Amino acid sequence: MKTFGWTVLTLVFVDELLAMAAFGVWGYSLGGPVRLLLAVVLPIAVMAIWWAFASPKAPYGGPVLRYLVIGSVFCLASLALWHAGHPGWALAFFTFSAVINCLALIPPVRALNPTRRENGAVDASK
Repeated sequence: MKTFGWTVLTLVFVDELLAMAAFGVWGYSLGGPVRLLLAVVLPIAVMAIWWAFASPKAPYGGPVLRYLVIGSVFCLASLALWHAGHPGWALAFFTFSAVINCLALIPPVRALNPTRRENGAVDASK
């Protein structure tokens, strides 16, 4: 079960990286003279939001806000891919995100993350 759990957690991390890439693709697709700037700034802005509210050691929010931000980021990343002209990739990404993040909620998988308590609060003692 540990191998399965670590595989799921690795795929969750890959999913987060793919979400940042989706925002970069969308920023680039908006065109104009600032397309490269948007392709860089949008993922960085989303990373800052993720760090603040959704990461395992997020300094703000709680369990409800954490899952709201996580769901919002993945849904918006899927919409960004769709808007950028990649509906097939958007659907594949949304499906992958939903499945892998649901698998990450299985108690044996959650138990592998030592920085998070069961109630979603950060465990400062570790």
